[in-house]
Amino acid sequence: MKHFLIIIFLAYCSSLATAQEPIEWTPDYELQLTDYRSPESEINSALTSYSIYSGSKIDFSFNMNSVSFMFTKNFNSKIKAVFHPNLAVLVAPDSLTAQQLLQFGRYDFDLVELYARKIRKKVYEEKGAFSDSKLFQPIFNEYQEEMNTVSAQVFKATDFGKDTELLIKEHNKVIDGINQLSEFCMTCKPNKNRK
Repeated sequence: MKHFLIIIFLAYCSSLATAQEPIEWTPDYELQLTDYRSPESEINSALTSYSIYSGSKIDFSFNMNSVSFMFTKNFNSKIKAVFHPNLAVLVAPDSLTAQQLLQFGRYDFDLVELYARKIRKKVYEEKGAFSDSKLFQPIFNEYQEEMNTVSAQVFKATDFGKDTELLIKEHNKVIDGINQLSEFCMTCKPNKNRK
């Protein structure tokens, strides 16, 4: 019986650890309220304010020697749009506000994927045979700043997602942008003739 309880406890701990793993963006997955797993997240009628921290970001990492780096052109798989459930905070006084904030969170996650694709495209176009890894930082910084500005503008214009009509319009623009950069998905190989 003691071993059985230990196994159940380990399985429970394992499921908690897995639950906190970042969620990579895919076209099939839509964020849910249950994905906002920060201890600060709550829906409580006693609250008089509401807020969201989306938990979405661009992760960029690669580990290769200089020869491999020199001959690598496609870095799509190294640039990821991810959502961190343990960092994502959603605070609302009621379920309607929570759903509006969630819609903004979904918009923001898609916006992160759009900018990940823009970075993948720019890196693909700029990376030459003798480029070094310093090439990436200015590209990343430029697009990160632009993405943050766009997100803040839409956040303000839609009043945290409360203007659902405007948010849907902005979200559709982001989806169109993602579709236009279809060959720069994380698992895609761009057309070699592209410059």
